[in-house]
Amino acid sequence: MKARQVGAAFRRARQLSAPFAAQWRHMFIQTQPTPNAHAVKFLPGREVLPSTTPTAHFPSLTSARNSPLARRLFAVQGVRSVFFGSDFVTVTKTDDVDWGVLRPEIFAVIMDFFTDATEKVVLLTDDDQRQLNDTAILEDDSEVVAMIKELLETRVKPAVAEDGGTIVFRGFEDSSGTVKLEMQGACSTCSSSSITLKNGVENMLRHYVPEVKRVEQVSNELDDPVEQANLQAFNNMQHKLNPS
Repeated sequence: MKARQVGAAFRRARQLSAPFAAQWRHMFIQTQPTPNAHAVKFLPGREVLPSTTPTAHFPSLTSARNSPLARRLFAVQGVRSVFFGSDFVTVTKTDDVDWGVLRPEIFAVIMDFFTDATEKVVLLTDDDQRQLNDTAILEDDSEVVAMIKELLETRVKPAVAEDGGTIVFRGFEDSSGTVKLEMQGACSTCSSSSITLKNGVENMLRHYVPEVKRVEQVSNELDDPVEQANLQAFNNMQHKLNPS
């Protein structure tokens, strides 16, 4: 869907000094809806994560200890989870708050953070960095695992990123032919995410990698998922992964 460009926090900007206010006026944030009605993709018009850090997912406040921006976003009442991509921030809300109330507060937090520009979005250790590169092909990877990672990186992740999320490779069981994947970002709280994996990702992997028999969804999300997720997540992903 076409992004709509919006300016936010003008009232707050007028309260600031002229030079600082000008900086605010020159920063615009684009928003894009996602297949999940509880998640919105915010594009600040600048790099969010460096190329060495493909994505970062924070399903709770406690998981955001290494991200100053995520912690600020969690301070906004109604924010359920936060996801960062290379140039976007996906915020998922709880079902008891309206976007009309939440959106301006999120704009203000993102603008404050990038205008200040004194902190990194995410502070990662070397071990954290290695874990994030889930589809990096390692020397000890089998040919099957390497093919799975390549397909996820080139075919699946770009499609999911358009909807404000990602799919993370969590392992492959040779004995059962099971690929374990975790959905993060906008689609992680969709009730249709398991259908998306089965009918979209699983079919594609089985087509190109005969050793793959099934896909299993794993999750590090909170135990109380949002019940009313947009079923369009399934239809949208199906079309992108299997356009024919």
